Amino acid sequence: MELGKKTWVFADGDLPPQGEVEPLGHEALMIVNNTEKDAEITLDLLFEDQDPKEGIKIKVKARRVHCFRMDYPIGEEQYLIPKGQFAVILNSNVPVVAVYGRLDRRKDMAYYPVTGFSV
Repeated sequence: MELGKKTWVFADGDLPPQGEVEPLGHEALMIVNNTEKDAEITLDLLFEDQDPKEGIKIKVKARRVHCFRMDYPIGEEQYLIPKGQFAVILNSNVPVVAVYGRLDRRKDMAYYPVTGFSV
């Protein structure tokens, strides 16, 4: 069964402080590829106060899931996302399911998803 969409938008990226206790605060982009073909994905990042960063290339093998920590360098070029508000636009060559999550250590620990939009 084919699951997912080829385009996803996550409008609320904002890396939280890591804190001092494991697990450290972070955001992550989880991608499920249930197809028989490797997903070749391009991420474009939009920022509040700077020009977009376009064309970050990532891959998810066929019939696999991969979690991309957004506080680590991402993509072939190992781009490090700066602090502050950003949005993620994901485009894939095959349908994928994408979920964006945040572990925030401020006050109390909370892990929650950031709602995405897909077409």
